[in-house]
Amino acid sequence: MSIKSKIIDFFTKKEKLSTGGGDKAIQKQVAMGKLPARERIKSLLDPDSFQETDLFVEHKCKDFDMDKKQLPADGVITGSGTIFGYPVSIFAQDFTVAGGSLGLAHARKITKVMDHAVKMGMPLIGINDSGGARIQEGVNSLAGYGEIFYRNTLASGIIPQISVILGPCAGGAVYSPALTDFVFVVDKISKMFITGPEVIKTVLGEEISMEDLGGAKVQTEITGNAHFYAESEQECFQQIKRLISFIPWNNRRKAQPLSTKPPRAHFDVEKIIPSEATKPYDIRDIIRSICDDSDFLEIQERWAANVVVGFARLNGETVGIVGNQPLVLAGVLDVDSSDKAARFIRYCDAFNIPLVTLVDLPGYLPGIDQEHAGVIRHGAKILYAYSEATVPKITVILRKAYGGGYIAMCSRHLGADFVYAWPTAEIAVMGPQGAANIIFKSEIAAAKDPEAMRKLKVQEYSEKFANPYVAAANGHIDAVINPYETRNTLIHALKISANKIETRPTKKHGIPPF
Repeated sequence: MSIKSKIIDFFTKKEKLSTGGGDKAIQKQVAMGKLPARERIKSLLDPDSFQETDLFVEHKCKDFDMDKKQLPADGVITGSGTIFGYPVSIFAQDFTVAGGSLGLAHARKITKVMDHAVKMGMPLIGINDSGGARIQEGVNSLAGYGEIFYRNTLASGIIPQISVILGPCAGGAVYSPALTDFVFVVDKISKMFITGPEVIKTVLGEEISMEDLGGAKVQTEITGNAHFYAESEQECFQQIKRLISFIPWNNRRKAQPLSTKPPRAHFDVEKIIPSEATKPYDIRDIIRSICDDSDFLEIQERWAANVVVGFARLNGETVGIVGNQPLVLAGVLDVDSSDKAARFIRYCDAFNIPLVTLVDLPGYLPGIDQEHAGVIRHGAKILYAYSEATVPKITVILRKAYGGGYIAMCSRHLGADFVYAWPTAEIAVMGPQGAANIIFKSEIAAAKDPEAMRKLKVQEYSEKFANPYVAAANGHIDAVINPYETRNTLIHALKISANKIETRPTKKHGIPPF
């Protein structure tokens, strides 16, 4: 065969394999509102940047007449490309080929790009759209999942791992996304669950739709398993690109800096917080009043909303922001918000992203439901995460910082490098109302007018303790600052701590309160 004939043969084979499950299967995929796997990769990566690997891989299964079936690319497309010119590794399961089912060859295509991503120090993006394990391959399918989970764990904290759920992701398959850093879901397309509706009906006699069991809204609002929610696949891809622009390629680098821009003028930091301490406000407005171009990428916006976490820039540099949200439960810490904040803190620490903490909370959420849900164990996670983190840690106390909440939100006592407070800050064991009722109980009870005496004692306690100056006098905070100085103060602190070195005792690893 001549060289020309071989080249023609190559293109013929490549074209056949690149069509996936064929036109009919692709049309069915599109009819469900889903893009074909190759179109998804094309939409996400820079134009003409994708380089495919292992197109010609074939499964080795011979049982159940599988040796007579050719599965193009074995149901998963793998390779590398760029986003904004930055390299990424990527795989996309192809539902048009055997429902995107995972066999051993399929899995090893995925683990190959995972290994490549770690070796080359670049983010890994996995697009999940699969009916699950390829049952014809039996235990080999399970082995494939195990090899993926193992690599997810080894890669954790080394490279960013991003999972995109664009179809079913069921059974054991869901544990790979759960091991990754960020999970993206799309309304009416994404489905994540361990046991499907049929199993639940058989075992429990309950009927439930797939959407209500593990749809995009469930995973972003109720379970917290997913971090970003989109209305369409294209919106999802734009979210991924935006995230990539904030984070570093690997744990040996810092995020790419951008030119600095001032916050937008209509976010006036001094006008956001109400004069009355009991009135709520949106902490995101405070964040946008101090960060570059008022650009804030919130993570897990729909879950545990009493804490806000996400990425922003200060003087062009990426920072991770953790802030209590007074609009929701007064910004208290509870089981879910502690988990949410702790996980984000550990991500930032692993990838050299400085942490800025904005504090306004009355403490941990009381109640029997929280106690029985394990608020002690879950609440300890945020303490552990902040104490463990060695990146620059800067805290600003805006308003309330009471009791255990004051300690937990990156206080000096947990290793904060800089702690600032606004004049509106109230730092105390508890709020003035509760404290006065306890400390001055007998005086209030003996007074001719108990209510007037109570108000007097509340004011007395507030003047003595519910302010930032007692903490400043004891060196627990570094400075009381004008709210308008916040942005410049943070930028200065980041510059000072740019070369921070903090050593810890040698150990294999700690034991977080999982």
